[in-house]
Amino acid sequence: MNNFLAIDTSSRYLTVLAVKGEKIVLNHLPDCAMKHSVILMGEVEKALKQASLTPSECDFFAAVTGPGSFTGIRIGIATAKGFALGADKPLLPVTSFDLIAYNVTDENFYTVIDAAHGYYYVCGYGKDRAVTFPPAYLSERLVCELEAPLYGFEQLSLPNYTRLDAGKCLYTAVCLNKGKTSETISALYVRKSQAEEGRKC
Repeated sequence: MNNFLAIDTSSRYLTVLAVKGEKIVLNHLPDCAMKHSVILMGEVEKALKQASLTPSECDFFAAVTGPGSFTGIRIGIATAKGFALGADKPLLPVTSFDLIAYNVTDENFYTVIDAAHGYYYVCGYGKDRAVTFPPAYLSERLVCELEAPLYGFEQLSLPNYTRLDAGKCLYTAVCLNKGKTSETISALYVRKSQAEEGRKC
């Protein structure tokens, strides 16, 4: 399973990764918020062409399933599902937490993603990246009280925090998880969307 297309539309950035054997094409746009649906297919087409890869040659299609931007996540998942259906190939879900965790060498740490308005999505990992703290939606105060290194891919003003390169993280996370393909994938929502919360009021 050495040929694949991976998509990450879970945050403000956009990452498209096309791999054909030893050839790796990584296109990363650092800030394209609210534009994923407009530019994604163009970036996918460009990456596939640069890698000399066709959808039918892919062994699987991967997408980052969140948490993160609700709309962005749905766009990425729908695109991966479309390719998988057309090529009759499996799917690989990669959470935003795993995107970070599989690029960290510490044995005890937390992955942190900005959820806006002073809150964060958090997941804790231990030895061999076993989840020790299930995905949660925490206030900044509670995040600052966590007694282990924090890792993420955004510019965050948190103590003991290290920022990773989101684009480069995708390749490692997919390669280390490519044995976990599935017939389908679904979004990881740690909390309800703003629209859903609004309907309760």
